[in-house]
Amino acid sequence: MTTYYDCHICQADTLALKSIERPASDPSWPVMSVADLFSGCGGLSIGLQRAAHDAGFSLDVRLAVDSDQIALDVYGDVFPAATPVCESIEKVLDGELDSKLTKTEIKLAHEVGRLDFMLGGPPCQGHSNLNNHSRRNDPRNGLYLRMARAAQVLRPSAIIIENVPTVTYDVQKAVHKTIDCLKSLDYDVGAGVVDLSNLGVPQRRRRHIIVALQEHRFDVQQLVDSLQTPICEHVPRTVRWAIEDLEKDEKDTTFDSASTPYPNNQSRIDWLFDNDRTDLPNKLRPSCHRSDHSYHAMYGRMNWDLPAQTVTTGFNCMGQGRYVHPSRRRVITPHEAARLQTLPDFVNFSIVQARKQLAKLIGNTVPPLLSFSIGKKVIPLLYDLSTSSIKHGSTKQSLRKQGV
Repeated sequence: MTTYYDCHICQADTLALKSIERPASDPSWPVMSVADLFSGCGGLSIGLQRAAHDAGFSLDVRLAVDSDQIALDVYGDVFPAATPVCESIEKVLDGELDSKLTKTEIKLAHEVGRLDFMLGGPPCQGHSNLNNHSRRNDPRNGLYLRMARAAQVLRPSAIIIENVPTVTYDVQKAVHKTIDCLKSLDYDVGAGVVDLSNLGVPQRRRRHIIVALQEHRFDVQQLVDSLQTPICEHVPRTVRWAIEDLEKDEKDTTFDSASTPYPNNQSRIDWLFDNDRTDLPNKLRPSCHRSDHSYHAMYGRMNWDLPAQTVTTGFNCMGQGRYVHPSRRRVITPHEAARLQTLPDFVNFSIVQARKQLAKLIGNTVPPLLSFSIGKKVIPLLYDLSTSSIKHGSTKQSLRKQGV
């Protein structure tokens, strides 16, 4: 029976995860043009870059939009040639869905040029089950429709949209409207909920995705459904696979050190270890967390040989989930959280000093293994890999770095 250590898929993913150098492309390689909306620190782009690199393409990020300048600073370190725009998406795409393009949008389309891929993970907090106040009818849910508007403006060859599974319950029906819009633009569309642990992400993390291909005779729904097939016999991967090598690698930096717990939470951590337990009894929780609930992972300790729970922006605190380290009397570090998100080590978070900002960037990122897995399936449909020539969609603007 093979193990992590002699499985070629696991070996490749391990090397990618622990790499401290960005993938280098050959100047002679063809260029794949990309726009990343709601880019954050770049999870979707990083995964697609790896898929492109494996296929012999370099990535040209024509547009990266986010309203968080720190997120764009991290993104720009990974993609130094990218064109970043620190602005709200409503100002970048200021027209209403199905309306005539505005002057701003016409200018944007001209500047960006023809796109091969458009990526986007609209803010998901409005759809989250953890948002008990306004879920299903949160104003942020409408941001999802900006992806549909972007398709009308930029007309990319391929589109990947990611969100939480509950996005389909939105009272604005943003997902349904987006799919209808894409079909009206002659995209073939596939949609569904994907268990990211099947793709090698060492978490219990499910996400709703849309994949759309322009003017392509292919069953895109079948492509999306195929993502439910485990990539190898070693998934779901475990916490050990992702972070065991960091167990004793604590440093003084914010990225490689854990947050300091309040004394009462340190006592709870000590109890878990002293009693060799992974779950904290109700009686030891704060009184506000003792009522009937289903959040058993809260105040819990990770298990080396199981996947982590979904990593969120709350990983700095044991009261936000199962974030106590398996063998150390502390919560996980931002570096360990990034590994669990499959963000590779070459992503430079040293430029982020505030622990809360680090948690926001890492917790909100899309695990790169998602877009890597989709990219591996979509790129051969857009390109003739036997000759590295584009089958359809891209024009001279995508190929100009080759001198075509």
